[in-house]
Amino acid sequence: MTAPALLFPTAAIVLLGYFLYISQRTSAASVVGRWTIPAALSLVFCLFSAYTVATEGPLGFVEEHTRSLWSSQIWFDLLLGVSIALWWMVPPAQAVGMRVAAWLVLVAVTGNIGLLAMLARLWWLQDQAAKRAD
Repeated sequence: MTAPALLFPTAAIVLLGYFLYISQRTSAASVVGRWTIPAALSLVFCLFSAYTVATEGPLGFVEEHTRSLWSSQIWFDLLLGVSIALWWMVPPAQAVGMRVAAWLVLVAVTGNIGLLAMLARLWWLQDQAAKRAD
């Protein structure tokens, strides 16, 4: 089995574990250091993406998302998912003083890498505000 073929079931198992975790937690706001999870995921995905770009070129995603109807469906799914996440993230990001326009550019250029980094920064700033309030 090739490495890319192993990534699909591995990611599915990790996602299932995450779903089980979030279904059992009581409150995300009560998790100390919660920002570290999206920060780590952003870093790992950034490194994987850098390797992919270095070995297969920077515009490979265009070919992948225009190959078939399934490819286009995946592209639309990714765009919708990022848009929904930003819909929920932008108001609290503005409330804690984040420069949202810069983060939107990062998300537009890097996709979920930037989205995860933005979420990590948002949660870190929220944690810092909660500490100051105590």
